Amino acid sequence: MAGIVDRNTIVLAVEGYPSRLSWAAGEQVAFHCSSRGATFSVAVTRQGASPDVVWSTPSVSASLHPVADRAYETGANWPETFRVPTDGWRSGAYLVTFRANGISGPEAESHALFVIRPSAIEPAGIVLVLSTNTYNAYNKWGGACLYTGATALSFQRPIERGFLVRPSHDDGVEYDGRVAGIEPEGDPGHGRLLDYLEANRYPMWCTSSGFHNWERRFIRWAESAGFEIDVATNSDLELHPEVLAGARLLVSVGHDEYWSWAMRDTVDAFVERGGNHAIFSGNTSFWQVRLEEGGETMVCFKGRAAQLDPVAGTDQRHLLTSFWSDPAVGRPETSTIGLTFTRGGYARIGRGTPRSSGAFTVYRPDHWAFEGTGLCYGDALGLGSYVVGYEVDGCAYTLHHGLPVPTHEDGAPDDLTILATAPARLLSQTDTYSEIPAALWADPTGPGDLESVATVLFGSAAPEHTAKIAHNSSVVAAFTRGAGTVFNVGSTDWAYGLDRDETVRRVTANVLRRLS
Repeated sequence: MAGIVDRNTIVLAVEGYPSRLSWAAGEQVAFHCSSRGATFSVAVTRQGASPDVVWSTPSVSASLHPVADRAYETGANWPETFRVPTDGWRSGAYLVTFRANGISGPEAESHALFVIRPSAIEPAGIVLVLSTNTYNAYNKWGGACLYTGATALSFQRPIERGFLVRPSHDDGVEYDGRVAGIEPEGDPGHGRLLDYLEANRYPMWCTSSGFHNWERRFIRWAESAGFEIDVATNSDLELHPEVLAGARLLVSVGHDEYWSWAMRDTVDAFVERGGNHAIFSGNTSFWQVRLEEGGETMVCFKGRAAQLDPVAGTDQRHLLTSFWSDPAVGRPETSTIGLTFTRGGYARIGRGTPRSSGAFTVYRPDHWAFEGTGLCYGDALGLGSYVVGYEVDGCAYTLHHGLPVPTHEDGAPDDLTILATAPARLLSQTDTYSEIPAALWADPTGPGDLESVATVLFGSAAPEHTAKIAHNSSVVAAFTRGAGTVFNVGSTDWAYGLDRDETVRRVTANVLRRLS
């Protein structure tokens, strides 16, 4: 829900986007580009254990095209520039690099991303669904995003610099723009992040979403560890639900925040019939969106849904683009993922647990997910990797004989088992008090998330209501639904542990092996 303020961003010499984010192998992927120079080169790289350049060309001709008013909503509407053949390509995430010929510096290069969907003939068994709806929600290309007042966003536009690649930092550096503070002494003002954005002239919100932050890390680690991974997009779960037909395991990674009703129907049905869902993500499925115009536009009114969304008060009110736990929607996300942001919030953000350890405290070390880790009751999981960070999900629970057990007042499944927890906070802001880091916030003047969530859930932000959700947790949990199992780590930043934490890697491998 947080975001990054504007920086002195770079005007790029060449930009482009695919006409769709998702393709079947064998289709020709169409691109629409605008360039200040006469020509530019293109390289398409499959993301995996190591980058694999699968197609390239040294010179594509293009012209400079205008950016229309409200292009964020209507799309760029640039003409088709070139096509890429994909005969025989594996399912995966494909990064496209455009580089303007004859121009140097960071403005010369930009990126796009597309997916080759799983093959019905040779499915991998594990399908990673990229959080492309969340990329779109935070992408301010064309003038606005959901965090600056837009209510409809087109997928037919480039994505801003920094969401897909941050070339000024390689994988060997300690810090590449994490939102949550990772200094042991805390960084409630987020000076390190602000300096990073300023020094590299990255645009707002590229560290709050995007392929670079989490899914890139997961794919690299998973394929290096021997797991075969198919890839799909959020909208595939609505428009191409057959992407799960050959799968045993659906995986969500990072910041998978925006889901449609049909997406949830697809996932619920998949798990009910025996598929499994591993969620290495936080703030997962918090907002409902609607995909319109054949999936080219995503609609979400967020906090203004009750007043502005055309479905409010109609027989379609269940499609209200508020958050899923809103009683007006009537379908809390807990029934699908077990946890909810309304019982989690932020970790190491502003004054939201700014000096917490960034690790989970283990309560049930005998669970199969912890097999071979050597973890004991009370141990710290992810210590030093800060896997509990940025936005996190939890549930309402109490302690019974020293162990956390769900109260189910938030709709958590009957057999939800809490394995580990860490403190979290929905940030408070009133007329006289603020916990939010103003430099990182979309609206530093309005009510805090604590007050906003309490108002929607309980009718007002009265103290007796905010008290119910003021002291929350990030939770690692598992439950069954029908014939399937859901495992949820409840934190956006889990994937950072895959880079350097052997215990985090072992838990992740245990989950993938057991559920796939």
